[in-house]
Amino acid sequence: MLDSLFDNIYAGKKVLITGNTGFKGSWLTLWLLALQAKVYGFSIDIPTKPSLFKVLDLNSRIEHQFGDINDLAGIKLMINNIKPDFIFHLAAQPIVGTSYENPVNTFSTNIMGTVNLMEALRLSNHECTVIMVTSDKCYENQEWNWSYRENDHLGGKDPYSASKGACEVVIHSFYNSYFKNETSNIKIVSVRAGNVIGGGDWAEKRLIPDCLKAWSAGKIVEIRNPNAIRPWQHVLEPLSGYLLIGQMLYKDSTLNGEAFNFGPASDESNTVKEMIDILCEKWGHSNAKFLIIKSESFPEAGLLRLSCEKALAKLLWKPVLDFRLTLQLTVDWYKTYYEKKEDMYQYTFSQLLEYIDIASQKKLTWTIAKSA
Repeated sequence: MLDSLFDNIYAGKKVLITGNTGFKGSWLTLWLLALQAKVYGFSIDIPTKPSLFKVLDLNSRIEHQFGDINDLAGIKLMINNIKPDFIFHLAAQPIVGTSYENPVNTFSTNIMGTVNLMEALRLSNHECTVIMVTSDKCYENQEWNWSYRENDHLGGKDPYSASKGACEVVIHSFYNSYFKNETSNIKIVSVRAGNVIGGGDWAEKRLIPDCLKAWSAGKIVEIRNPNAIRPWQHVLEPLSGYLLIGQMLYKDSTLNGEAFNFGPASDESNTVKEMIDILCEKWGHSNAKFLIIKSESFPEAGLLRLSCEKALAKLLWKPVLDFRLTLQLTVDWYKTYYEKKEDMYQYTFSQLLEYIDIASQKKLTWTIAKSA
């Protein structure tokens, strides 16, 4: 089954993931290993404790290098040494709350880190397919009821959102100035997703990790902004989109310079309170308790939706899981971890296989081999 995925394009390829020690980067590493890719990782640290990177013992399974995305010389050296066939750029300061506390680091990491990677690629100019991961928060959020499309205005009121909007401007500039040229061997897209959930996320100031960590210790969770609507999706959903667009861009340069949203189905629109209620049900009401509080710590967007019509039209991509199954997989993973009854690498891999199986039953394009 695995050798039919993404037309087997990643087998034997050198794939570099920046920010690979994070939650999303660790799941992507697992998937690429399953696809028989040669995975390289680059990150400044292991961002959480516990961490999915350590739980899955990924350091022993890939070639990993610690370094700072703000170090241009180090990035150039790494790119020249590896000459990766693919790059998935995830390295970032990813937390909105942290961006208020440390805006300089947020802007430096998210904007100049993007510049440094683009510059290293420009100078190397080896054949490389690059997927630049930004965020749904790159859009200037007007709190409107319809979904944001890829050509909507970029921006951001908080430092994190502003940094991600600026990343998109940087990517667009490098593409038009250098990578659009016939002499360039670099093909690049930007991908926008947000509010990913799933097993193994222990980042601070994220709702589901905060809930499950607290409930596993018998504590009550404090919830703010219960009416906020977010495009929650399982982490494997956008990753399937990233891998699919990597496959297509590798074979076809017509997508070069494009941007794509990856989010839940348009009818999967849930508030924080609705999500918490389902989470309580899945975890067990007797152990899952929360308290709604009023918080003035920092302003947050109340409404954010993504339009994925472009991904459907150009990539034939669509999400696999409904919201309840997304939460079920997430809760099951944390319960398994905290009960310490299974090998977590094998269990996490089994969830990946379950996701692939559901996608295969739906005959999604990335599950069907196209090569003769």
